[in-house]
Amino acid sequence: MFRALGAYPSGWRHAGAHRDPRADATVLRRTAKLAEAAGLDFLYFGEWLSTGLDLEHRDPYLLARVDPLSAVTFAAGITRRIGLVGTINASYSGPYATARATASSDVLSSGRVAIGLAVSSDTGADANFGVAPVPADRRFEHAEEFVDALRSLWDSWDDDAFVADRSTGRLIDAEGLHATDFDGDFVHVAGPLNAPRPPQGHPPIIHAGSSAASLRFAGRNADVALVAIGAPSEGVAIRREIAEHALAAGRAAEDVLLVAPIMPIVADTVPESWAIFDELVRLLPVGDDNAGGALPSARSLRSLAQVIDTPLTNVELDEPVTRRAAARFNEYGQQLLALVAARTGRSLETGDRAITYRHVLATHAVPAPVIVGDASSVADHFEEWVDLGAVDGFVVQSPFLPAPFAAFTELVVPELVRRGRFRSGYEGRTLREHLGLGRPENTHRVPLVRTAAQRFAGFDEVVGAS
Repeated sequence: MFRALGAYPSGWRHAGAHRDPRADATVLRRTAKLAEAAGLDFLYFGEWLSTGLDLEHRDPYLLARVDPLSAVTFAAGITRRIGLVGTINASYSGPYATARATASSDVLSSGRVAIGLAVSSDTGADANFGVAPVPADRRFEHAEEFVDALRSLWDSWDDDAFVADRSTGRLIDAEGLHATDFDGDFVHVAGPLNAPRPPQGHPPIIHAGSSAASLRFAGRNADVALVAIGAPSEGVAIRREIAEHALAAGRAAEDVLLVAPIMPIVADTVPESWAIFDELVRLLPVGDDNAGGALPSARSLRSLAQVIDTPLTNVELDEPVTRRAAARFNEYGQQLLALVAARTGRSLETGDRAITYRHVLATHAVPAPVIVGDASSVADHFEEWVDLGAVDGFVVQSPFLPAPFAAFTELVVPELVRRGRFRSGYEGRTLREHLGLGRPENTHRVPLVRTAAQRFAGFDEVVGAS
């Protein structure tokens, strides 16, 4: 997942980190080349449709970023095999424009494009786009219509509609062009689309979210579900839930891949990787640090004291956590201590390698899926989760660019290849082939069977954002 300023809030402050959004082309070019050389399935470009000063310390990568479909187009011109995912928010995008842009990108990239479909809204984006938001309790109904219309538009032309017969002067087979005529409760579009059918038939749809509504939507519509997962057992349960929704919609359980975000911090040795994470923690403004602006409320000792149910009134940030103090932490506090130990090799009352309140606070305030280690230990983590059926794969986030991502591609990927857990090169040409997904039939030849009632079945049970 490409985040030019890094996925960890203090990542941009790290020595050697990219930190100027005006130069994103340089780091994007390098990241795309590294990802393709490693044989990764895709490069994922997220979206956020508003900005504000509150993002400076919370999620700096959201402050200013290039448009995802523009990034896809740029990356398509400098790569040949890797897939490219551009995020579209159904709440602020029309299906015709989306279908046209993505079909065009898929043609120009020889079948390497996917959509990251967001189903959300916020007041900043509402104001920026000047639209009345879809009611929160009906956003996913709208998104279902959006997807159905999108696929119908992609299928406007048969694959063989352009006959280009020079001898007769016939360019097209008229029966190979289909009107969309989609008329739903939210989406109304006539079609047909003035772009050829994408090489993949339908560019894959990736949906991110962990709410009940998101999992239902993913099971019914997505090719890939991207879900934050805390433990393998949670992943197994989520996979089962998505499969149930897929089966209810007339799909096969294996039609939807499940992937989870992960932020690997890897180096040649475990102590070196610990040092990288320690530095990220040191650079993260917390407590009374002078950050030149308001910090998120979670980055205070007061917040930490509340969530671990332990008074911290006389505690200093860099003070070691004693065994006596740790014994008073509640269950969540014990989980934080375990995470700090796993990510830093630190323990209670061990001199220079003692767990400090700063480490505990940072781990609470930045709930990122961080894993720290050398190539072998990170590969072990990947293997364990896949073997337990928790996920089909991972979407890698880099705390900053370019060094940590380069280390991942140069250390972890070769280790996975050596173990026979990852391919040594691309075996297919399209993103669907990379993911092991079949090519869909044209919906105008094999129509969608969902009625409006089937499309919205169950959505009255869930309300909220993804």
